[in-house]
Amino acid sequence: MSASAPARDDPRAILRGGLPDRYLTADDIAEIFEVPKETVYQWRKKRIGPPGFRIGKYIRYDPADVHAYVTSRKDADRNTA
Repeated sequence: MSASAPARDDPRAILRGGLPDRYLTADDIAEIFEVPKETVYQWRKKRIGPPGFRIGKYIRYDPADVHAYVTSRKDADRNTA
């Protein structure tokens, strides 16, 4: 993403300001969590990351599910600390 691109093009910025009005892609998830896209696919395969769903051959993520996943991870970390 270039420095001149609007913040709305950055999924991380959108999530900080509120839930986006579209489903997220594996690329978006990788960018949000700053991990390789292959990691996102491994999370899905192992069922340990945010829940996704198929639309044909494509994987999509509901922003509300991603937010719930992050919240549950934060809560789990607080309870183990």
